[in-house]
Amino acid sequence: MIPRPSARVVLIDDTDRLLLFSSHNKLGGTARWYTPGCGLHPGEAHQDAALRELYEETGLTGVRLGPEVWRGRPWTMTRDGVTYEVQQRYYLARVPIFEIDTTRMEDFEKTSITGHRWWTAQELAETADLLRPAGLPRLLACLLADGPPHHPILVDG
Repeated sequence: MIPRPSARVVLIDDTDRLLLFSSHNKLGGTARWYTPGCGLHPGEAHQDAALRELYEETGLTGVRLGPEVWRGRPWTMTRDGVTYEVQQRYYLARVPIFEIDTTRMEDFEKTSITGHRWWTAQELAETADLLRPAGLPRLLACLLADGPPHHPILVDG
């Protein structure tokens, strides 16, 4: 198994909405929603990867990353016959409302990502779609109410 360190961004706009991207959920036929981000390039720091991914997936530049708020329990995935252990870190970023620009996405992202949407905490709580990390409605509500935790919270997915 090959380690796959990843950086994700909990991107919240100034109306407290969270940006998520979607892919087809093979289990149950619903959508699977997740934060912007992906794997690190060799030698790349987590924060640098998070900012690179934001630029590639949204067109956003000049973002000031906040602290790491969540840390994913490792999980496995297989791509092209190779099994990876995914190790995710989630960083907070607050931004003004802006127009998403996905033209810089990598080819893999263009074929796997089916859409994007800004979500309120209430909308997340009401959806039947699969959300990652698990418990996202509660995690977001706590983050909005209490601010960033002193240490990253361990999450699934």
